[in-house]
Amino acid sequence: MGITGRKKEIDALEKLYRSGKSEFVAIYGRRRVGKTFLVKEVFKERFTFCHTGLSPVEGKRNMMRDQLQAFHYSLLRAGADEESPCPETWIEAFYRLEKLLSQRTDVKRKVVFFDELPWMDTARSGFVTALEHFWNGWVAGRSDIMLVVCGSSTSWILNNLVNNNGGLYDRLTYEIKLFPFTLSECEEYYRANNICLDRYDIAQSYMILGGIPYYMGYFSPGESLAQNIDRILFAKGAPLAREFDRLFRSLFKKSEDHVKIVKVLATKHFGYTRDEISQKTGISLGGGLSERLKDLVEADFVARYEPCGQSRTVYYRLCDNFCLFYMKYLQDKGITDPGFWQHSQNTPAVASWRGLAFEHLCFSHIPQIKKALGVSGVVSKESSMIIGPESGKSGAQIDLIIERADRVVNICEMKFYNRDYKVDKDEKARLEKRIMSVQEGLYSSYNIHMTLITVSGLEHNAYSGIFQNVITLDDLFEK
Repeated sequence: MGITGRKKEIDALEKLYRSGKSEFVAIYGRRRVGKTFLVKEVFKERFTFCHTGLSPVEGKRNMMRDQLQAFHYSLLRAGADEESPCPETWIEAFYRLEKLLSQRTDVKRKVVFFDELPWMDTARSGFVTALEHFWNGWVAGRSDIMLVVCGSSTSWILNNLVNNNGGLYDRLTYEIKLFPFTLSECEEYYRANNICLDRYDIAQSYMILGGIPYYMGYFSPGESLAQNIDRILFAKGAPLAREFDRLFRSLFKKSEDHVKIVKVLATKHFGYTRDEISQKTGISLGGGLSERLKDLVEADFVARYEPCGQSRTVYYRLCDNFCLFYMKYLQDKGITDPGFWQHSQNTPAVASWRGLAFEHLCFSHIPQIKKALGVSGVVSKESSMIIGPESGKSGAQIDLIIERADRVVNICEMKFYNRDYKVDKDEKARLEKRIMSVQEGLYSSYNIHMTLITVSGLEHNAYSGIFQNVITLDDLFEK
């Protein structure tokens, strides 16, 4: 199976491979997004040395010894001397790697791959110092090494490599943040794997799984979307039934606080301020809350934003589709029906979920929305907006507002209907009131364009002229 999408990343890695000088490349992104698969598919038989860090076991002692033992075995598999003892420090481990690479005179370009690098950095192990010494003291003086490192702990990669202020300061030669698939890439993936879904169902799969390739890999040809979701999430022994818990344990040390925050954020579509999160989780403002929120934002589970007109107020919103779906339908819900999703398709509860989940999908496809509006090159700020019912002003809560440098504000109404959306007299009055709220609140000198984002289109009638722009699902599938 080849790679879906990722053309830009593949081209970059191939160019770095041919650069003629030593390269230090860091690839990071959400767990299960396909970092390891990308590296292995690009380099295949060109690896000189590969090693994967051991998954941390909370509370287990001597993890440093176990990590060094695993590294020792990777050295042996790559051709190191069978008689050599297991290294006792990371300085010794990297020295043995240097010897191994020096002996490989049969290859001009030596690709070294460390997967799950953050897991190798156990407490008081001196790992980062040894890595610095390996790069600065040996690799940097050569021209034949390509060091590629991956990690799902985005915070660790950013703190220790990208933003390092010590021995690895400015040593990375390239970094790649790998994002989930777009709708277009999801469609390409399903077609390549003979999974027959139309765009309406591909969008729903995105609203559940968030375009995460690993999750999509569980889909089977010949099954409907609902059948696939039941099998991988709701059936007995479903492969992703416990993914939520595994996800956070593998990413964060003492992940209980991260999970608390996610559970609180899942209760409100618009999100909460830091003070509100502290009150609801019991995590004090001085008790590491800021660091936990930073972790979740950097790992792309949570979005940090300032609502339009509230520049001094920061909100945090849960934005990971899989976590949102899991919290709504699986976490502590006690669902025992293995065909739950098939049996729930026409319920009001699922219709309501689709509406909210579609809004999250739209936030993930802002470039496609701007392209459909014909303003891809126009500088803009995308956010939500809260206008309180203050004296003389109407209240409003707008999930997506696009403030453009050309003095236009797009108020986006997002509707996940499988037919043309119909505006009636009451709806038109509601939308007019919303426009008035925005103009009164912030944008009296802007042109306000009411914009509909929906599945198939807009039914034209006496009231449909309230919308200046109509963006359809097909527009969101643009590359």
